Amino acid sequence: MRVIVSGGGTGGHINPAIAIAKYIKEVEPESEILYVGTEHGLEKKLVPAQNIDIAYIDVYGFKRKLSPMNIYVAVKAFLGIAESKKIIKEFKPDVVIGTGGYVCGPLLQAAVKLKIPTIIHEQNVIPGLTVKMLADKVDVVATSFDTTKSYLKKHKKIVLTGNPVRADLLKVTRFEARIKFNLDEKPTVLIMGGSLGAKSINNALVEIVSKGMAEDYNIIASTGEKNYEEVMAEIRKNIDEIPANITIAPYIYNTDVAFAAADLIVCRTGAVTVSELAATGKPSVVVPSPYVAHNHQEYNARYLSDRGAAVLMHDDELTGIKLNAEILALVNNKELLSNMSKNAKTVAIYDSTDKIYQTAKKLIGD
Repeated sequence: MRVIVSGGGTGGHINPAIAIAKYIKEVEPESEILYVGTEHGLEKKLVPAQNIDIAYIDVYGFKRKLSPMNIYVAVKAFLGIAESKKIIKEFKPDVVIGTGGYVCGPLLQAAVKLKIPTIIHEQNVIPGLTVKMLADKVDVVATSFDTTKSYLKKHKKIVLTGNPVRADLLKVTRFEARIKFNLDEKPTVLIMGGSLGAKSINNALVEIVSKGMAEDYNIIASTGEKNYEEVMAEIRKNIDEIPANITIAPYIYNTDVAFAAADLIVCRTGAVTVSELAATGKPSVVVPSPYVAHNHQEYNARYLSDRGAAVLMHDDELTGIKLNAEILALVNNKELLSNMSKNAKTVAIYDSTDKIYQTAKKLIGD
């Protein structure tokens, strides 16, 4: 099988595409996979690291507010269709799979025009702009949550697949992970703001570390690459040395190990993160970003909190003191953590990559 996968900009679109590509290669080792992204997206780093071939088109995302820049973006999107057609004609895929983000829009439009079977996957509860624009054009819309279909009433070709979760996320044991991070037996909290970082979570982290609040638990934290130096500078204004029980990095590449080591996770609620929390059964304190289209992270967060799998804290109410109090209340209540873990697992779909793979096989007639 020859497959083009695409999803760009942030890890939320890239990681599902990588998971799909790796699963297809695992099931059909003779398959040829090509990833299509942009050179200014995070995929330029993440995809080659997974030994997946990548090609680039020059497209950008629309600004949410009215901006003259959107004229330039529209022109680039139109040209991106032509670039995509060239890539498709050269690679000759059996199917094209998009996982959202502006990069897969022109690619899927090109595939539709060339009559190549197409799947677009929506990770969030609320469909994004790219999915809404392409839902009635592609062959199948794959969804991660059962409630998403209510927002796509006009589209009949909807398949609930769940959100692809990397297989390696489920392979590392807590014991192995804690050895790798050199952790003692205190509870461990993973704090992360997504691939681009989150200012409110970083500010709370700075306060917790600077005021020495984390004496009773370990911290593994990622700040986002652009924010790391600023976060460390703020902490060093108050303390000379980071305590041994606290690890802070710009970005956590071995998230499988970090998840396995954690007893509790503090995070944004991008769709991939929500699915990973469910699959791993990790209790969480979720802080949805208020800066995303259609407030979709709030809907993702409530999908977990309404089911007793997470505690929801709003961005504008987050402080180090409040977060620390919530962390202590949770890590000191093992029964509550256990129940949250069980509740998280009840919403997990573990075979999502296989469902997408089987959908693709049906489309191409295999």
